[in-house]
Amino acid sequence: MTKGRPGGHRRLDRVLAPAYLDGIEQRPLTEVRELRNDAAQEETDLSFVRRLLHARIDIVLAEQRRRAEGGTDLVEDLASILADNAVAVPAGLGRLPTLEPSRADSHGRYVEALVADFDLSEVSSLPDGKLAEALRAYRTEEAAVSSCRQQVQAIVDALNAEISARYRAGTATVDELLAEQLHEPRGEERS
Repeated sequence: MTKGRPGGHRRLDRVLAPAYLDGIEQRPLTEVRELRNDAAQEETDLSFVRRLLHARIDIVLAEQRRRAEGGTDLVEDLASILADNAVAVPAGLGRLPTLEPSRADSHGRYVEALVADFDLSEVSSLPDGKLAEALRAYRTEEAAVSSCRQQVQAIVDALNAEISARYRAGTATVDELLAEQLHEPRGEERS
């Protein structure tokens, strides 16, 4: 999930392939945009997985805190636990997400499968050792996803820089972009 497989067929494999950016200066602008859009979609999917992992980390930490300090049932505080990350200003490159995750269901199943026999709906009944194991697994995977996401962001940045350079140099124009979008089938429009 969080590593490109050389020769693999997933979008992540293609985006992280060493040759993904080869020759972008000579490629047609439409192809550069397609590469950028694929990389941006992968970044969105990785960000979604990170959010899923952060939510699980927050729940486990809250349960550990509840056990250490005493307190109410975790379910009563679940909304506020999850809201902390939902409303926080995201750290990172200041990107405004404009895409939806493309495989939300499979990402959810992937995160759920990280820790065998760990059900967040039963978090208060799990032994301390199982909570610690789950926290380690979620944090390890979050670090791997974050690293992969940073690699993808660098690729998106390189492609955006190429597109911007073409506009600055006058080899691409907004008129061409609008003409291209007029000829794209509905539902596939991208800039």
